[in-house]
Amino acid sequence: MRILICEDSALLRAGLVRVLEDAGHEIVAALPDAHELAAQVAGTSPELCILDVRLPPTFTDEGIRAALGLRADNPTLPVLVLSQYVEERYASDLIAGQRAALGYLLKDRVADVADFLDAVQRIGEGATVLDPEVVAQLLTRRARDDRMARLTERERSVLALIAEGKSNQAIAAALHVSEAAVEKHITSLFQKLDLEQDEHGNRRVLAALVHLEQTTGQTPAQTPTSTPSPNGADR
Repeated sequence: MRILICEDSALLRAGLVRVLEDAGHEIVAALPDAHELAAQVAGTSPELCILDVRLPPTFTDEGIRAALGLRADNPTLPVLVLSQYVEERYASDLIAGQRAALGYLLKDRVADVADFLDAVQRIGEGATVLDPEVVAQLLTRRARDDRMARLTERERSVLALIAEGKSNQAIAAALHVSEAAVEKHITSLFQKLDLEQDEHGNRRVLAALVHLEQTTGQTPAQTPTSTPSPNGADR
């Protein structure tokens, strides 16, 4: 896969290049900031862009704004965002603007090379992969929503694992239940969230999160910043 990296830390940038190249990927560019990002994307045609949330010069939201810009200008380009903490309002912005494959992982996740490479591969293939912490905070904030109140604790656990990109088989293993039980929980939770069944697993997960976002009475910009697609069938 042709990958572009935008990460200000020279050490982490070099580490990402090494890990990804060792896994057989081609790094078309490794940038320290977003200044040349648009030009490099246009000139190198990457199949995946990996960006840090916070980039120079202010180290606040340059990276996430660059990611949002990429998704606006290149609707089919998969984007993986890396963050030190869960930037909740930005995660909501990315999800709400979902077009192509999306990943939002905490940098600690990169320390587990196998998991990181698996996430990269799945995002490149069109999946949506959200860090468990991102999912947990988004779902916690939505707990006031009437529809979320309809879900059992088990259904919330299943929804969180789906949003992380887990297959039904992986969910069953994580929760120590059968795949048939997982299918039953998935059907039930989407019915309770008033979402139509369809064949697009990624879109359904994102639709659930966006739908709940729209009913909290807050836009992402009104929500304070926090400080810390599934690859199987969805029935």
